[in-house]
Amino acid sequence: MFEFLFKRSASKTAAPDPVVAEQAAASAQSASRRAEQVARAHAVAGDETAAADFILSSEFADARLIAAEHVLSLPLLEKVHQAMRNTDRRVAKLMQGRIDLIRHQAAETQRAQASIDTAQRLLSDEKLSPNQVAELDRQWQVIKSTPELAGAFAAARAALAARLEAQVLLQRAVIDAVGAMRALAAGGQSAAELAQTLARLDAQHAQHAQSPERASLPKHLETDFTQAREQAQSVLQALQQHQAVFDARQAALAEWQAQDAATLDADTLKRAWQGLPRLPESPLSDSLQQQFVALLASAPAPVQAATAEVAPPHAEPVPRKPRQEHAPVSKEATEQFFKTLDAMEAALQEGLLHVASEHDKTLRDTKHGRLTPAQSDRLAHVRAQFKQLADWARWGGNVSREELVKAGEELPAQELPMAELAKKVGSLRERWKSLDTLSGPAPKSLWERFDAACSVAYAPAAQHFKQLAEERHGNAAKAQELITETAALAAEESTDWKHVASASQRLRQAWTRLGTIDRKEKKRLDTEFGAALDALSKPLETQRQIETARREQLIVEVGLLKPSERNTIDMLKALQDKWQELAKALPLERRAEQALWQRFRAACDDIFAKRKETAHAADHERREHLHAREALCASLETAVIPEGDDKSRTAFINHLLRDTRAAWNATGPVPRASEAKIEQRYQAAVAGVQAQADAIAERAGAAQANALRDKLRLVQSLEAALADGAATDAQAWNERWSALPPLDMQYERSLQQRFAGAQAALGEGSAAYVQQLQANQARLLDEVLRLEIVAGVDSGAEFARDRLKMQVEVLQSSLKSGQKPLTQVSQLMQLCAIPAATDARTASRIETLLRRIGGQAK
Repeated sequence: MFEFLFKRSASKTAAPDPVVAEQAAASAQSASRRAEQVARAHAVAGDETAAADFILSSEFADARLIAAEHVLSLPLLEKVHQAMRNTDRRVAKLMQGRIDLIRHQAAETQRAQASIDTAQRLLSDEKLSPNQVAELDRQWQVIKSTPELAGAFAAARAALAARLEAQVLLQRAVIDAVGAMRALAAGGQSAAELAQTLARLDAQHAQHAQSPERASLPKHLETDFTQAREQAQSVLQALQQHQAVFDARQAALAEWQAQDAATLDADTLKRAWQGLPRLPESPLSDSLQQQFVALLASAPAPVQAATAEVAPPHAEPVPRKPRQEHAPVSKEATEQFFKTLDAMEAALQEGLLHVASEHDKTLRDTKHGRLTPAQSDRLAHVRAQFKQLADWARWGGNVSREELVKAGEELPAQELPMAELAKKVGSLRERWKSLDTLSGPAPKSLWERFDAACSVAYAPAAQHFKQLAEERHGNAAKAQELITETAALAAEESTDWKHVASASQRLRQAWTRLGTIDRKEKKRLDTEFGAALDALSKPLETQRQIETARREQLIVEVGLLKPSERNTIDMLKALQDKWQELAKALPLERRAEQALWQRFRAACDDIFAKRKETAHAADHERREHLHAREALCASLETAVIPEGDDKSRTAFINHLLRDTRAAWNATGPVPRASEAKIEQRYQAAVAGVQAQADAIAERAGAAQANALRDKLRLVQSLEAALADGAATDAQAWNERWSALPPLDMQYERSLQQRFAGAQAALGEGSAAYVQQLQANQARLLDEVLRLEIVAGVDSGAEFARDRLKMQVEVLQSSLKSGQKPLTQVSQLMQLCAIPAATDARTASRIETLLRRIGGQAK
C-alpha cells in the first residue's frame, strides 16, 4: 500500500492530478460515444448500405454487431466480412454464415435449374429411357429449398412420365402384334381369314412405325415382327396354293361326277387323277379321295377290281398268296383267330398301322377252320384296308424319308455347333428307324443317299470328338505327371512352408485346369492325386494351425491396447508389422487369411476410432474451453466499473480480476492454434482493467502523498513555531490538521503521534519539547544521510565526509547476518516520525527523498 501512497507524488501540489482527470474524461467520453453509436446502429435498420458503412467506421464491437443484423445482400456481406475478418470475430462469423447460406441457396437453385434443363433436353430427345428419368429423379431428390422452380420441374416431369407411358403402350402394342403374327403363322385359319388378319396387322404396324416414340422400341421387336410376318406370309401362300390345288381337283371331280357313270373308264380316271397336282394330307384331301373312290366304284370295272381299293400313287402291287387248305382246328384256335381279327380292325380304325401289322402276321400264322363266305369277305375287306393303309404309309414314309435326306444334306451349310450337329444327325437317324417300323423298309438307293448325307454332315463332329478324345488322353498324361510331382514334393519334407504352400496351391490349380478326362480314368486319378496332395498338405496344415494361433494372439494383443495411452500407436504399428511378417512367412488359406485379417483390421480400426473419438471429444472440450475463455475476455472487455469512492472501485476491480483469474485457471487447455491469440486477448483485457485500477490507485496514491506531504509540513511548521516561541493557538492547529485529508491508518497514526506530541508541548512544556527537537536534530540528519545513501541521492558537498563515513556503516550493517534490512519506504516513514528541528535545507533534502523513493516505488 505504501507504493500506491507515494506513487508519482513527488513534485505534486495539493491540486488534482491532471492525468487522472484526463483519463476520467476520456472514459466518460468513450461511454458517451458508445451509447451514441449503439443508437446509430439501431437507427440503420432497413438500410443495408448505411449499416455496412456504419460497421466499417464504428469503433465499438457491440454497435457493429447490432448493425450487422441488418446486412443481408451478398456484395455488402462480402465487403463487411473482408473488413471485419481480422478485427471483429463475431461480426465476421455472422457475415460468413449468411454468405454460406446465400451461396448454398444459389447452388441449390443452380442445381434445380440444371435438373429442369435436363428434363427439357430429355423431352426433346428422340430416345428417352426410364434410366434417364430415374437418374433425373435422384438428382431432384437431393435438391432442397427451391419452391419457385418446383412447378416447372413438376410440369417437365409430368411430360416425361407421359412419354414413358406412351412408350410402354407402344411396346405393349408391338409385342401383341408380334404375338398375333406368330399365331397366324401357327395356322388354324382359312386363306381369306389369314389374308384379312395379315392386312389388319400390317396397318397397325404402319401406325406404330409413325408413332413419335418409335425410336424407343427395342430393335429385336422389329426383327421379330418381320420374321413372324414372313412366316405368316409363307403360311398364307401355302394355303393359297393348297386351295388352288383343292379347287382344281374338286373341279375335275365335279366334272366327272356330272357325267354318266356308264361312260366313265376307271383306268382313264385313275391316270387323270394322278396327273393332277398333289394335295398334302388333310381332312379335305381325304374327303376328295373318298369321293374319287366312290366315283371309281360307280364306274364299270372288272369283277375282280370291283372290290379293290385304289392304291396310293406309286404303290407297288402286292402279290397274292395261293390259297392253302386248312387242316381242322380246334374251337379255341378259331375264337382266337377272330379275336385277333377284331383287334386288327380296331387298330386300323385308330390308324395304328404297326399294331395292325403285328395282328396281320398273327392271323397269317394262325390256323383256322373253313371260313364262311361272310367271314372270308370280312377278312378280305380288313386286309384290303390294311393294304391300302400300308400303301399310303409307305408312300408317306418315302415322302418323309425324302425330307430327312434333304434335311441331312442341308446340315453342313448350317454350321451348327458340334454337339448340336451330333444331336441333329442322331435325331435324323432315329426318325429314319421309326419310319422303318411304321412305313416298312426304305428303298436301297434312298437309304444310301440318307446314309451318305448323314456321314458327310457328321464328319466335322466326328473329327471334333476325335480331338476331344485325344485331349482327354493328353489330360490324363498331364494328371499323372502332376501326381508324380506332388508325391515327390511330399517326400522331400521341406520346412520352407511358403514354398510348400505356393506349390500346393499351384498343383491344386493346375489339377483344376486339366480339362476333361475319360470317366474310367478320372476316378482313379482323382484318388491318387488326393492321396499325394494330402501327404503334402498335412504338415502344412499343422503349421498353418500354429500360424493361425499366432495371428489370433496378435488380435488379442490389439484388443488389450488402451486407446488413451501415448504409446498405443507405436505398439499398434509394431503389431501390424508383426502381422505382415507372419503373412509373408506363411500365407494361410485365402478364406481363413481373409477372415483373420478382417478381424485384425477391425480391432485396429476400433483402436483408431476410439482414439479419434477421444481426440474429437478433446477437441470439443478444448473448443468449449476456448468459448469459456472468450466469454471471460468479453466480460473483462465490456466490464463497467461502478460509480463510488476509489476504495470501493478498487476493491471491485481486484475482486473482478481475482475471480476472472480463478475462472481462467479453472478452464482446461484450448486448441493450440488459438492458444496464443486467446492468451494475448486475455492479457490485453486484464491490462485494460488493470489500467483502470492503476488510474484509480494512482489518483488515490497522489492524493495520499499530497496529504502526507501537507501534514508533514504542518507538523514541521508547528515544531518550528514552538522553537521560535511564537504565540500558538491549539484550536487553530487542530482545525488546520482536520482540514487535511486523512491518511492510511498506520501513516496517520505515526504523524498523529508526532503532531500530538507537538500539541502537548504548547504552553508551559514547550521548552522541554524544543530541547528534544534540538536533541533529535543530529539523529534526523543521520537518518536523512543514511537514507540518501541507500536511495542513491546526492547529499551535497558539505556532507561528503560524513557521507563517506556513513557509507561504511551502512555496508557493515548490510553484511551482518541474521538481520533483515529495512526497506527504503520503512526507513522513510521512520524518518518522518522523528520529532526534530528541521531547517530549510533538511526539509528540502527530505522532500527530495520523497520524490526519489516515490519514483522507485512506481
